Amino acid sequence: MIFRDFALNLMETVTCRRSLHLCIVVFMFLMTLGTGSTCEAPSTLQCFRRSSVEVIYVCEWTMNTTESDVSYDLYIEYEAQGILSALLGPVRTEIVKDCRRVKETTCSMHEDALITKRPVEIWVAAHVGNSSCTSPRRSVELQQKVKHDVPKDISMSWLKNNLSLSWTAVEEYPALAEVRFRRLEHPTDSWETRMTNTTHEPSKWSVIVVNLLKFTPYQVQIRQRSSHVRNPLWSDWSPVVTVPAELEQKPEVSMTTRLLNGTRKVTLTWKPMPHAAAVTGVMYKVMDTQSSQRCPCVVKRPDIKSSEYQTYVSYSAVNISVMAMNAAGSSPPAIIQVPAQPAADLKICNETLMNKKIKKKTCREFYELRDGDSRPENIITVTADKRRNMKDIQEFVCYLYFEHRCKRGKPHTIEMCLFYKKQGAPRIKPQNFTHSSETDNSVNLSWKAIPPADQRGFLTHYSLCSVKISSPEVRKECLNISASVINYRLENLTPGAQYNISLAGVTPGGEGPNAQTTVNTLPEKPVNVLWSLSLLFVFFFISTTCTCILKRIKNKIFPPVPTPVIPNFTPYQAESQEMLERKEEVHELTLLQLHPEVKSVHEDEEESTILRRDWDDDADKDVESERGDSSLSGGTSDECLGPGSTDQVLRRSKEGEATDLEQLDNEIAMLIYRNGLVFDVKTESP
Repeated sequence: MIFRDFALNLMETVTCRRSLHLCIVVFMFLMTLGTGSTCEAPSTLQCFRRSSVEVIYVCEWTMNTTESDVSYDLYIEYEAQGILSALLGPVRTEIVKDCRRVKETTCSMHEDALITKRPVEIWVAAHVGNSSCTSPRRSVELQQKVKHDVPKDISMSWLKNNLSLSWTAVEEYPALAEVRFRRLEHPTDSWETRMTNTTHEPSKWSVIVVNLLKFTPYQVQIRQRSSHVRNPLWSDWSPVVTVPAELEQKPEVSMTTRLLNGTRKVTLTWKPMPHAAAVTGVMYKVMDTQSSQRCPCVVKRPDIKSSEYQTYVSYSAVNISVMAMNAAGSSPPAIIQVPAQPAADLKICNETLMNKKIKKKTCREFYELRDGDSRPENIITVTADKRRNMKDIQEFVCYLYFEHRCKRGKPHTIEMCLFYKKQGAPRIKPQNFTHSSETDNSVNLSWKAIPPADQRGFLTHYSLCSVKISSPEVRKECLNISASVINYRLENLTPGAQYNISLAGVTPGGEGPNAQTTVNTLPEKPVNVLWSLSLLFVFFFISTTCTCILKRIKNKIFPPVPTPVIPNFTPYQAESQEMLERKEEVHELTLLQLHPEVKSVHEDEEESTILRRDWDDDADKDVESERGDSSLSGGTSDECLGPGSTDQVLRRSKEGEATDLEQLDNEIAMLIYRNGLVFDVKTESP
């Protein structure tokens, strides 16, 4: 304080023979000496404006101090001109009016309080308690000093392997931008820098950084500098911005539909996006064609984060799109087509539909049918405030009509039918009308149905007509065929005749053009006699074979019961001496002798009776066998013996063995032949 008072007194008493500028310099020097070492001088002083058209200038500086009670004065020194130079000297120093004793390290002033179009010197004096210090002096031309703000509202998008960056423009002139970037997976890598001029869009500046990897996330910073002035300043670096990878693939969406009363609940699910594209988060946007037309409900769908979404749609065909979005852009939309709910039997709409009043929260949809299908791209939506759209409905065009109503925020379908504003005759004839498989009295006909777009009305039936060309009397015969038929067999034709056949579609508006074809029936063929005889022979052969097979089966199941035959023992009389002299072959026999030592007369009679019965049975069989052999061999055989031969053998045996037979009483001799024939002979004693 003592030194400061001394300096002030010195300034008052000493006559400054030099300029006022020198006095001020001396004063500031003395003030600096008086402050001692307690004040550190401000640094990095810059004065500028934010754009080349701005009239407000800003001065900024830094001060390294921990003191809270610090104030600043901004000084400006310039050369005076004109009368001011003559009165006050060629150089004038003064404190900027709006920057006197400010508490912040920045101040703003209007260009009217400054010398902007020629160089000036500026500095800052800091006051800390009882001490003061000044910053280095800077010579600037303020009009050429422009420093833009930090880039704000940075947006980004991928263009193949090039990254497009955009941010808010501070003036209409282009600027110079510097971009530095590095890959997010390698945060310790050094920054790579690219410098380029911006392109100006409405309220936007943008640059393109080329030759990057679009499937790799990056960290990016931007700063900018004016290119419209000579001495611009770089802006500060923007905060680090993370650029996610490009969303190149559309979401993989699956859909399930549940039919409710008049509405359908649609549940959509999709797979998450890749991690590189989701580093900054992914949002999904769901839209449908009904909500965009406000029919019948107004649905506001916010962007969602989850991978599942539920919505309600009416019975008409609806397109639902799902699109993923991140900070670098959006994916291609995934379009899910919800087809119209099929009806078992669509009726024809009432003709008074055009005059029907549309209620509030109700809308109508007319789907133009093309190739039998309703496409959501060809929709005419009519609401209470859009009745003028009814004028867009065309005549002779088939529409699938829906009427929807909004109930509790959900669309419900209350009516479905087919609609024609006006009907007409078909525009074209049935296509590909051909014939095949001709016979002598019939032919197959086939054709393609008339497309709905060319029917121009509800097709009620086809008219099929035939005219016999070769007949002297031309007579046209027609019949109606169902509209759903595309094949028909025409019968009751004349063999060997030529017919002209025509086919045309019929609607309530009339009959359309007809398609024609010429048919020649085959001539009638005579009956093939050989073929008929062959069939008759085959039938006879099959009948005979079946009869034999059935008889064999019957004999196997029910064998025939043999009929007993009584042999005839009439002695055989030789007709000639030659036959008497014929020797018979006698087989080896065995003589069994029975000795009735203890038998009684009664027993002999019983035994004789039994033997006689056995003899009769065996004789019957032998006789039957001999008769069969006689019929086959003509009545004579060397191997088979007749009754006469048997008697002769017995007679010879009696003569040769008379002595033995006389000694035996009641002796019975039984002859057993090798061929199985047994003769029992009983002789009584004399």
